[in-house]
Amino acid sequence: MYDVALLIERQLNALDADQIIALHEGLEDTVRYHLLLPVENSNAILTSSMSALGSGQIVPIGEPDAVEDVQEEIVKAGQSELDASAGLLSERGQQVTALLTEDDPIDALVQLVKDTGSSEAIILTEPHVVQEFLRIDWTARAQRKLEVPSVHLLEHVPFDAQR
Repeated sequence: MYDVALLIERQLNALDADQIIALHEGLEDTVRYHLLLPVENSNAILTSSMSALGSGQIVPIGEPDAVEDVQEEIVKAGQSELDASAGLLSERGQQVTALLTEDDPIDALVQLVKDTGSSEAIILTEPHVVQEFLRIDWTARAQRKLEVPSVHLLEHVPFDAQR
């Protein structure tokens, strides 16, 4: 078995699934993908919203269950994206596990690699020019912490356009 940890920023599309699988064509071992999708914590969203006032989601503080309701919706939406992503890989005959996390994405990825004995990690994100320039993007952070090879792919972008 060849295990691959796959950190995704949002739901995969068909192109993403095909490209991920193409990376492992020709391997004699069966490949098992371990998807990891981080979701925001509602307390962090509330803090961010209150500081931005209007540029984010504002939760009415007067309602005692409001933060919990927001978190439930966040987790539900994240689980839906994760299930759809896992489904795309499964439909293509791949073995897949899927995990949602509220933890720091890189800490969760490092733990996933350890827990699954993954031989490599793939980090699939949107382009983040400023973070990449400052080397604080997920890929740069992961490469400093992981003891396995890692690759960064851009979501929804063909291989040829990523050069």
